Amino acid sequence: MIQEHSYGETLLRIESVSKAYGKKTFNDDGSLATAEKLILRDVNANIRNVLRPNMKQGQVFGLLGPSGRGKTQLLRILSGLLKPTTGKVLINSDGIPVKPGMVGVVPQHYPLLEHRRVLGNLIVAGKRAGLSKAQAKEKAMNLLERFGLADQTRTWPFLLSGGQRQRIAICQQLMCSEHFILMDEPFSGLDPIMSEEAQNIITEVAQADDLNTIIVVSHEISAVVAVSDTLWLMGYEYGEDKKPLPGATIVEEINLIDLGLAWQPEINQTPEFLTFVKDMKLRFHSL
Repeated sequence: MIQEHSYGETLLRIESVSKAYGKKTFNDDGSLATAEKLILRDVNANIRNVLRPNMKQGQVFGLLGPSGRGKTQLLRILSGLLKPTTGKVLINSDGIPVKPGMVGVVPQHYPLLEHRRVLGNLIVAGKRAGLSKAQAKEKAMNLLERFGLADQTRTWPFLLSGGQRQRIAICQQLMCSEHFILMDEPFSGLDPIMSEEAQNIITEVAQADDLNTIIVVSHEISAVVAVSDTLWLMGYEYGEDKKPLPGATIVEEINLIDLGLAWQPEINQTPEFLTFVKDMKLRFHSL
């Protein structure tokens, strides 16, 4: 069933982003000795604010593709931690060039400062973002309350469950980035129960604020489809000779809302979902 929705302002824009390593060098006779390696080529995409009547709904984009298709490189460029060779990433409706700290990154293992309690971890993150200690504490308490962790302020990280650690790691990034979160392999190595909890957490974050925007990078196709409203497929485009062109790019954007595969309780139990995931797995062979 397709849910009623509309679109608002652009929240993130990727414009002609390419990334290459190395540089061309030549032998004494003028022949080419080495050449740069193109990892990403002319990546273009937009994220717009999704609006649903009478409810909060953020955006969840799933970035899917086989290994070696530049997903991690694109993730680092989106976070501002890696400068593209060409192109740019702009965030917010004002189109501000991304810089480190504007977009939060939640890595796979949710690293926290083990020598600080939960609240201390968040306050450190807030102070690094330029907040005063009082401002950081107030924002941290608001986030902990929102995610049902207000009773964990004085807990040491090693006492947290996996799901609690993931929530704290997301709060840690929201202390800095406000609305943008990149999640790198959030389902990797999780058993089915923990994977479902991770999916629920992502949904909670998306529904906490209309402007919350989450990009999930993962090889777990089923889990990504279950939490996303849009998919970006990373792969190679092919020339007339049927050979792949250098550098991966976003070869297709799939709107799961219009397919009736977004915002549905227990969507992963439906025949439509299972058929779509099966098709995605087959599609990977051509990416």
